[in-house]
Amino acid sequence: MTFGQTEQVVGSKWTDKAVYAAGAVVWRLVDDKLCVLLIHRTKYRDVTLPKGKVDPGEMLAETAVREVHEETGIQVSLGVPVGVSRYHLASKKQKVVHYWAAEATDEAIRASTFVPNREIAALEWVSLKKARERLSYPVDLEILDFFAGVVADGALRTFPLIALRHAKALSRSDRDGADAARPLTERGRTQAKSIVGPLRAFGVRKIVSSDAVRCIQTVQPLAKALERKITRTELISQDAWEDGSDDLRTVVGKRVRAGKAAILCSHGPVLPGLLEEIALATGTIRGSYIRGAADLEPAAFSVVHLSATNPGSGIIAIETHIPKV
Repeated sequence: MTFGQTEQVVGSKWTDKAVYAAGAVVWRLVDDKLCVLLIHRTKYRDVTLPKGKVDPGEMLAETAVREVHEETGIQVSLGVPVGVSRYHLASKKQKVVHYWAAEATDEAIRASTFVPNREIAALEWVSLKKARERLSYPVDLEILDFFAGVVADGALRTFPLIALRHAKALSRSDRDGADAARPLTERGRTQAKSIVGPLRAFGVRKIVSSDAVRCIQTVQPLAKALERKITRTELISQDAWEDGSDDLRTVVGKRVRAGKAAILCSHGPVLPGLLEEIALATGTIRGSYIRGAADLEPAAFSVVHLSATNPGSGIIAIETHIPKV
């Protein structure tokens, strides 16, 4: 398995011929031994991984977090993606399930509200070896094998840096005044609200934004939901980029050193440089996948997963999320 050059586009090509779902390989350390969480389903009398179908208006990342919580009572934040399973239902439609690794902290486990119910009969923490023996379906074993590869590569505990392009804004021709003062359109405001859930799914706590109005307005709904202040900076603004006074390296370097989940909201022309600086700050071999992750439409974002213990080892994975609105 090769990390550091992995790109995944999530939610780019939806079709009514498929059923979409999301879930997670939930893990914890018990006496320094890795355990994963399996669910025993009541109706089907099987053993599987927590997952469920996308609700209307949801993006896949928020589906994964919601379903894990609904089925296990455990609130998680998503780590690296660990594969996509595809299989056909009795209806002949294909079911497509995206999975992430997700650590269950001691605090989250203590706060779990799970009790056996009509859907889930029991939860079971087991080793990877026992999980392979317990799981009922080959597609789940494929996901578990991918997860095991992440573990073997020492890439399990990570933190995300998220590069976000601002939502749809009024064009320059639609208003007078400074470019930085352009606000979001009505569609842009809807987009800004729609990405709160998927951004929260990755455990974002720090919000850094270009000081342009359209960027600030894009992250305001998230800041309100998290009850966090927005760190505004002209160093990643389009105005600074155009006149050569930007300083992407300083902003990115600070976030890599912090080792905490953070979002950087900026502009289309600035994003390629922003992703390049993340690659440089982590010693990652650059390639077309970096350019692809920076080529974002309004309100889309790329999640760059970095090692929590050794970020200088390079980018673990990149995934791009595209809003539905």
